[in-house]
Formats: sequence, C-alpha cells, structure tokens
Amino acid sequence: MPQIIVVSLIDILAILLIFFIVTTTFRKQMPQVNIRLPHSETATPSAATARESIILALRGPHQVTLDGKPVRMEALANALQNARAENPNRPFAMQVDRDAPFSLVVHALDALTKAGLRNVPTFTQPKKEK
Repeated sequence: MPQIIVVSLIDILAILLIFFIVTTTFRKQMPQVNIRLPHSETATPSAATARESIILALRGPHQVTLDGKPVRMEALANALQNARAENPNRPFAMQVDRDAPFSLVVHALDALTKAGLRNVPTFTQPKKEK
C-alpha cells in the first residue's frame, strides 16, 4: 500500500511559509507629504486608526492628498465620493498640517459635506508634558 511521506510535506510547507514571510511587505500607511500635526490638550483617541482609515491630508494650498494620492481641491468632492464608493466600510480621517491655511480646511470640510461624509475625525498629536 502506498504511503505519504510526511517529512517531505513538512519541509515543503516550511519553505512556503518562509517564502511568504520574506516576500510580504509590511508597510505602514503614512501620508506622502511631511505633515506636522498640531498638538491638542483635549483630544480623545479615535476608534479608527490611521492605518485603516482613508486619510485626507492637507498641507498647503496645492498639497492635498487622498489616501496618498495627490488631488486638486476642485476635484476633491468627486474624489471623496469615488473613494467612499470603492471602500464603503473604511472610515475617513483628516490630517491637517499645523501651518496649513484655515481656508484650506474650510474647503476640505465643504468637500467632505458634499460627498456625504460627516463627523470625520482629525488626527492631532497629544500635548507634550513639560
């Protein structure tokens, strides 16, 4: 009666496991631009983390990214609607550079409202203890 050689199967499975571990990319989703988040004394932790959220990053008048891709401010509402349609279960979050003009934040909030997104959290840094 034929027998299955288990030792060879274990070797093959070990090699496959090592291959998948080595070739897997572990990347942390970060904004494509360097954003200096403002500090907050009263911020509370969000249930959604930056890793699982679709990030709307605002740095300057012409530096707006949505999930790491540059977006023109005029097309932001449509881009937000498309991102929401493609990923209905992923939450949205904003990262605003502390030096970004307030008018940019207002335009982004208008675009979020036009896209039907409400209560979008904004990431901040906790206040540093002195």
